[in-house]
Amino acid sequence: MPVEITWWGHATCTVEDSDVRVLTDPLFVRRLAHLRRRRGALPPPGAWNADVALVSHLHADHLHVPSLARLAPGTRLLVPRGAPRAVPGLRRLRHLRLSEMEPGDETSVGGVRIRAVPARHDGRRLPVGRRSSPALGYVVEGAARTYFAGDTGLFEDMAEEVGPVDVALLPVGGWGPHLGEGHLDAGRAAEALARLGPRSAVPVHYGTYWPIGMDAVRPHEFHAPGEEFVRLAAERAPGVAVHRLGHGESVRLEEAR
Repeated sequence: MPVEITWWGHATCTVEDSDVRVLTDPLFVRRLAHLRRRRGALPPPGAWNADVALVSHLHADHLHVPSLARLAPGTRLLVPRGAPRAVPGLRRLRHLRLSEMEPGDETSVGGVRIRAVPARHDGRRLPVGRRSSPALGYVVEGAARTYFAGDTGLFEDMAEEVGPVDVALLPVGGWGPHLGEGHLDAGRAAEALARLGPRSAVPVHYGTYWPIGMDAVRPHEFHAPGEEFVRLAAERAPGVAVHRLGHGESVRLEEAR
């Protein structure tokens, strides 16, 4: 059974594996605080359909309560441990089946197994959050093992912590002209690809949101990361097939093993 990956923009993807729809970091708005969506139409209502939604960390562009509220009753929702304390709005989402996760935790949804893995990223609810939750990545294992990295920096034991994977959804940019600690740019993402050694990769977390009024500030950082990642991945991980998707586009990958 093939695995299908759809990129809706930013870190929001649908992974369809073994008749299970997995939605990552749902963000379905045109504007978020000082950010506006500059490229790609908003995901259609069909994108809200999922069996399980994964939230990687507490930043508002990854844990967006109004977007989560659009999910259908009974949808599983996996969040970092401590998230409901740090983000009280989560407690109002009583129509969802919420589970808190930390690195090493596993759960099953239909025919897939989902494992939380570490990420190197700020786990607070910014800008003033005091309570910290672990920033996570997830490995979705069904017909293939798909790694959704969330937001993370490159770390030494990444391959060991994540384990063998067939597909990697890696962030390659951001939403502003500068990337701080705990992020991958195109070069660091290509290095992560070389360490992980999947068969396929899809770049995410770039070319979607940008600060209002900053269209002319380092536009290269908005437009170019996807293409740069393709180029650098070909140099550093030539055995990996990289699929640079447009917003709303999908790729079907044959099952692994």
